[in-house]
Amino acid sequence: MVRYPPAVAKQLPESVALGELSSDLPIILEAFGLGNVHEMRYLTEGLMNRNWKVITEHGTFVLKRIIDVPLPLARRNLSVLTALANDGVPACPPVTTTSGEPVVKVEERGYCLCPWVEGDHPRGYDLTLAQVGILGAMLGRIHRSLNRPQTDLPDKPASVRAPVPNPITALEEADRFMKTVSSLDAPTAFDAQVTNYLERREVLLEKYSHLQPKGDEPRGPFGWTHGDFQHLNVIWREEAIAGVVDWDRIRVRPFGEEVARSATLLFGSDEGDLDLDRVSAFVNGYRSVIPLSREDLEDAVHRLWWKRMCDYWQLEFHYDRGDHSCDHLFLSSSRCLEWWTSRRDEVKAAFTAG
Repeated sequence: MVRYPPAVAKQLPESVALGELSSDLPIILEAFGLGNVHEMRYLTEGLMNRNWKVITEHGTFVLKRIIDVPLPLARRNLSVLTALANDGVPACPPVTTTSGEPVVKVEERGYCLCPWVEGDHPRGYDLTLAQVGILGAMLGRIHRSLNRPQTDLPDKPASVRAPVPNPITALEEADRFMKTVSSLDAPTAFDAQVTNYLERREVLLEKYSHLQPKGDEPRGPFGWTHGDFQHLNVIWREEAIAGVVDWDRIRVRPFGEEVARSATLLFGSDEGDLDLDRVSAFVNGYRSVIPLSREDLEDAVHRLWWKRMCDYWQLEFHYDRGDHSCDHLFLSSSRCLEWWTSRRDEVKAAFTAG
């Protein structure tokens, strides 16, 4: 049985999801040579793209409508996965069309198809410490494989930059969103929570503004990375990792940045706390494959903490775009920031232990 937390379910009824696909489906089926469809089910898990489980006379697949990245970038990223699989990474290479393409384009809409992989998506804190170490090592293997010549990805640049958010700009954005909420005719419970958290955020920004990272060049090694290594994108079967999916965000980043971000996503609870024992096991698993120094990790963790301090992307979705699908992430990330800020030394120690 696949387990998904309700908090990450898409807010799109199955009838709507299937209805919007119906006109494109005959073209997709013909392009991939799938034959007759026996069953089709919309998958409600995830946030950005739309996915369907498709059972056909030629097998079971997952069909994804590509929404979150431009189609040329999606083609490039999908083309990398065969090289990763050949290198031992369970990257779930795509099915190609009868003409050898990984993406089918119908008007301006793009779709890709991958074999269905049976398994679970357990939350990070449901894994044993041994499994957590395996998960960290898998991220290290991904980084190592992505940066081998066989992927045909472009050469990485000579250096990488990570702009440091300005606390004054962050305070201005907090004020903007609070003014937006105060102007609403019928504010909701969520709007009230937003105001509460933003008021507390402003206090934190005023108190800790002197700790913003120095300079925009992170420490440590960098290169091509997965971009969204979290529990919904890792499939487990019989205590082993059977697949890693959703490669839309492959790009060059500091390795420490992805390690730190992944650990907070994998081992954070909805209440905001981090399972620090599992954070340590994950990082040590990663470092068994890719060396990261204590100083590299401290820098990555500090930069991520500061980025979270200044970031309101979920509120941009809600108030600027009218997209409420990420509301829960603002609440949980705000709780995590407050928990983390009160325990900065403990969190740093967990990331650098070993």
